[in-house]
Amino acid sequence: MRPQIVLFGSSIVQMSFDNGGWGAILANLYARKADIILRGYSGWNSRQALDVLDEVFPKDALVQPSLVIVYFGGNDSVHPHPSGLGPHVSLQEYVENMRKIANHLKSLSDHIRIIFLSSPPINEEQIRKKLSATQSGRTNESCGEYAEALMELCEEMNMKAINLWSAIQTRDDWLDVSFTDGVHLSSEGSKVVVKEILRVVREADWKPNLHWMSMPTEYAEDSPYYPPTPDGTTTINVSHIIPRRSLQWDF
Repeated sequence: MRPQIVLFGSSIVQMSFDNGGWGAILANLYARKADIILRGYSGWNSRQALDVLDEVFPKDALVQPSLVIVYFGGNDSVHPHPSGLGPHVSLQEYVENMRKIANHLKSLSDHIRIIFLSSPPINEEQIRKKLSATQSGRTNESCGEYAEALMELCEEMNMKAINLWSAIQTRDDWLDVSFTDGVHLSSEGSKVVVKEILRVVREADWKPNLHWMSMPTEYAEDSPYYPPTPDGTTTINVSHIIPRRSLQWDF
């Protein structure tokens, strides 16, 4: 049975299968190797994630994921609204919620692997132009605080984590190219996410290795039904053709 890689999070996850999104890139790279399963819920915070954790990841499931990539934090970091409504979750509660999510996932299987993604940065000016009515209260500084808190938690729990807030900002023109609306990631921002995920997977001391280039290809045998070579003596095994995106982006 193919390994399962589950993407669990808010809109950064739900929208990751948009054209050029990081979920779509992973699905392309892991074709015939692993199933990329999308469990993204736009607008959600870590408190809502806890409410459905047993339903999304039941302990009695016949097959447990090989890898879960978790992202919550951007919505939690939104400043509290005077009405008490909205997605804000205090930093202390956010950390404890993420701890509970990690412990639940760890309890599913001895073989499950977990990567936490921190809040990416945001472009506040772009948000004001495109999302002012629905995204007020977001600041890049607050995203950074929640990102750092998550990284500290993962270090404490000895878990793999990626600081997207820092990784995306290493590019000089990150403000101009990383977002579609100031919050959600463009194809350029998604490339950073994929590169960081694959770096962690490649460097991790996991057995079996879950990097796409290290995994076997399903039904990779030669076949007389594949396209013939120019001399007609054999066929070209197209199952071995590396996805073009991997060559273009050096994944």
